[in-house]
Amino acid sequence: MGNKVLLLVADGMRPDFVMNCGNPFVDEFLSKSVYTMEGQTVMPSVTLPCHMSLFHSVAPDRHGIITNTYVPQVRPVKGLCEVLKDAGKTSGMFYDWEEIRDLVRPANITRASFYSGGQLSYENTMPKNTAQVIECLKENYLDFTFVYFGLPDSLGHGIGFTSEEYRVGISSIWDNIKLIYDAMPEEYSMIITTDHGGHGRGHGSDCPEDMTIPIIFGGELAKQIDADKIKTANIIDIAPTIVAYMGVNANSDWEGINLSK
Repeated sequence: MGNKVLLLVADGMRPDFVMNCGNPFVDEFLSKSVYTMEGQTVMPSVTLPCHMSLFHSVAPDRHGIITNTYVPQVRPVKGLCEVLKDAGKTSGMFYDWEEIRDLVRPANITRASFYSGGQLSYENTMPKNTAQVIECLKENYLDFTFVYFGLPDSLGHGIGFTSEEYRVGISSIWDNIKLIYDAMPEEYSMIITTDHGGHGRGHGSDCPEDMTIPIIFGGELAKQIDADKIKTANIIDIAPTIVAYMGVNANSDWEGINLSK
């Protein structure tokens, strides 16, 4: 059946709070993973530009998205799901922030599920999305699954990126990660990361608190990650690493590197 990947992005999840959120599954997962807590994102460190860079493996000055408002690319770069579709692979998306829909054109994915965190609150949409992901994993027909949780960013903006509420929110993210992890078929590997960090009640600057991100590779994929390459990993390196693991060639426009050995 080939290698499969589940990529989970928790929006605004600072690496120091991953390490200090107090959830016991963090240590359990990291003990079986290869990771960096010093990964770097792109400028501007804003949600949609960072996600576009993750999926298209180029910086915002290349894909042209510099705010949370999507505009069509002037010089289009194929994204992760489009490259996988061209290779005969299936992809799915589960998310709770509406603008994430703009990462992928509908014809390039097999399954999509959206709950509006803005209407239902991200505390409520996260378990709904988790349940949808688990249901889909049981059917095991997707090759690539993307999961987006907006809770950390919502708490950061609303209360503060170093608040106790934010820490508790990060812990609840890991509760949901464990549920998904426990449901994954054996041919899946999981990648956990974020788009940006945050400071005070905002982000978007080039300060370390905004730019530094966790990048965590679990499962069989972890065994292929180069320990030296991951030390300087950037968000644009994730897509090339995924397609290489899945036996697919990276797009010629992509600027990131494959982090595998």
